[in-house]
Amino acid sequence: MTSPLSRKTSHLTKEWLEADGLGGFASGNATGIRTRRYHALLLTATTPPTGRVVLVNGFDAWVETANGTFSLSSQCYAPDVIGGDGAQRIEAFGWEPWPHWIFKLEDGTRIELEIFAVKGEPMTCLSWKLLGPRKDVKLHVRPFLSGRDYHSLHKNNPAFRFDAEVKPDRVSWQPYNNVAGVTALTNGGYVYNPHWYHNFLYEEERARGLDCVEDLAAPGVLSWNLANGKAALVLTTKEHAAASLPASVKPVELLNKLRAIEQKRRDQFSSRLHRAADAYIVQRAGTSNSDSVRSKTIIAGYPWFTDWGRDTLIALRGLCLATGRLDEAREILLTWAGAVSEGMLPNRFPDRGGQPEFNAVDASLWFVIAVHEFLQAAQKERLALNGNRKKLLAAVEAILDGYSRGTRFGIRPDTDGLLACGVPGVQLTWMDAKVGDWVVTPRIGKPVEVQTLWLNALWIASQHHDRWKEPLHRGLDSFQARFWNAERKMLYDVVDVNHQPGTVDASFRPNQIFAVGGLPLRLIADNRAFLIVEAVKDHLWTPLGLRSLAPGESGYAPRYQGGVHERDGAYHQGTVWPWLIGAFVDAWTWIHKRTPAAIHEARRVYLQPLLDHLETAGLGHISEIADAEAPHTPRGCPWQAWSVGEALWLDRVVLAEPSKSARPVKPMRKSTPTLALATA
Repeated sequence: MTSPLSRKTSHLTKEWLEADGLGGFASGNATGIRTRRYHALLLTATTPPTGRVVLVNGFDAWVETANGTFSLSSQCYAPDVIGGDGAQRIEAFGWEPWPHWIFKLEDGTRIELEIFAVKGEPMTCLSWKLLGPRKDVKLHVRPFLSGRDYHSLHKNNPAFRFDAEVKPDRVSWQPYNNVAGVTALTNGGYVYNPHWYHNFLYEEERARGLDCVEDLAAPGVLSWNLANGKAALVLTTKEHAAASLPASVKPVELLNKLRAIEQKRRDQFSSRLHRAADAYIVQRAGTSNSDSVRSKTIIAGYPWFTDWGRDTLIALRGLCLATGRLDEAREILLTWAGAVSEGMLPNRFPDRGGQPEFNAVDASLWFVIAVHEFLQAAQKERLALNGNRKKLLAAVEAILDGYSRGTRFGIRPDTDGLLACGVPGVQLTWMDAKVGDWVVTPRIGKPVEVQTLWLNALWIASQHHDRWKEPLHRGLDSFQARFWNAERKMLYDVVDVNHQPGTVDASFRPNQIFAVGGLPLRLIADNRAFLIVEAVKDHLWTPLGLRSLAPGESGYAPRYQGGVHERDGAYHQGTVWPWLIGAFVDAWTWIHKRTPAAIHEARRVYLQPLLDHLETAGLGHISEIADAEAPHTPRGCPWQAWSVGEALWLDRVVLAEPSKSARPVKPMRKSTPTLALATA
């Protein structure tokens, strides 16, 4: 055993992700040391994109040469001990087009390891090869298996079956009867050598105040002589191998073929952000019990989120529309259109069955925005919709009808035309942290961004039916009259707090930015817009996004850290959210007339820090959140859909050259001079 690697080692904070397009993924740390319960080689979605199980967690690897035995892996064990010194032999690490390492041994032997997932299949491919000729370099790999829910941890279990089914070029294990089996296609030999490995320690879980120690089973050892050629190891489920990989398939040929396919597929993406976007667009089984047809949806974030309504619909414009993936955008919108209930869309489908959770006031309204922007893009690109336009607009009408009649959780239009929402104990807005019975930011009443979405939805619907024009104009007048905080020169965060007429919440939060940017209809377009944007820039903007609460406000939390209670209590109390940068930069460039100089400045000051972030934390992606105070340490999910989506939207749409911009500004109507359109 060696002493623990320093937490300050740069590679310890860099994580790689290989998504399979089904909701499953492989992920890990650049050091090879697993620091999360979610770090795994084969983590599959049994009911795409949910029902995720960890089948193969990782491996120990070592090499025998004429000069001795050398480890190619390191593990962290409780209480704080590093087993194996393989991480110290990493000469180089890279993550494009997939994670790869070069290990340099003390005798000069150099070995390259590559890991990649295969799009559309529950499959992870690993290969080791010598860099330069050597004699008798014997590689040994001991896989660690579990067969657990991806949120859980595995413990020594006498029911685990170590026996393997060994056939030419493949080894299969069935650890538990009720869990998918594992098949390894390999050109190596296999020796049965069962062991339990105890007390793997996951540092990131410990830092989050969660259970962090796990036991894993090691059924045997795979071996190759690298002097004879590449070592191939293709991991998949036993069921998938039986259905799709005939016995005649040769492991090295299969791996080389899959590698070439993945290389070609990934080379087609025009930027790192485009490649990142691809990880979140996945298949989904039907949303109803009678619907077995697969469609598309968006994973909110890796490693622990599945597809969430709000996140999907916010991320869609960047991940799909800005990248020209209109067919997938249509599939996603149609998937969610079929889930409208009493005007609401689910915020989440449970991982393993159960009823969808309808606890989001804004998810349905973001759907209306997404439909509007999709139809605009489809018209521009002359995309044949074949009746789907009617289906999408019918869903829009169903949403507005449901909200207009009144629906769950007190969601209803008030006499002033604004949308009231909220009941005690339920979190309805995107600021949705809840610990036990404690709703951290309840925002019951009329939250500002909900009104901007509601009025935008009414405006969009009014383009198709006149009956929405009167409630739109009534709501617009009320918004102008009721949300301006003359004392602080910004907007209130909530009016009619707890449904008490005339009460206000003046907390300085970023939600007000949506009145100026980020949506098709700008509700504030005079000098007030300038004051709002400047205030947000001065007090909420950070290089990784906007703070969720301004410093100095009651409850402000400078760091997102500690146990569940502490972290959830800080989640929307100052913590930085990269996804909010989209609306802010849209507003900032708009008040600066979208001149070439303004766009250049916005790219340098606001977008470039997000692009630089692709080299840290979740490599090639943008994190979910960050600390409110410098150095703004990334937190939460290292790979977040709406963070990537809004960066793409900025890059491809908002900060496009003025002559190519998809968002010219026009006055809405003469009777409301403070309003402006953000789209043609």
